[in-house]
Amino acid sequence: MTVTVNLRSKDQEKALLDFLDQMNFEHQSNDHDLRLTEDRKQEIIRRDSDFISGKTVARDWNDIKRDLDTIYG
Repeated sequence: MTVTVNLRSKDQEKALLDFLDQMNFEHQSNDHDLRLTEDRKQEIIRRDSDFISGKTVARDWNDIKRDLDTIYG
């Protein structure tokens, strides 16, 4: 059986893990939350702004893939 729990704080996480350990339940954590540094956040905002203002463009994945297939075939 799999149970998914969305915790709201580190305190809840600690309490749950302590309980699971105390009850000797097998469990695993999926701690792959994305954490962005302030520099990375600013880079995303800058790139988004550049796209909106027309300084950069987006390409369709199929076009990119076709170009890569041409090169690396």
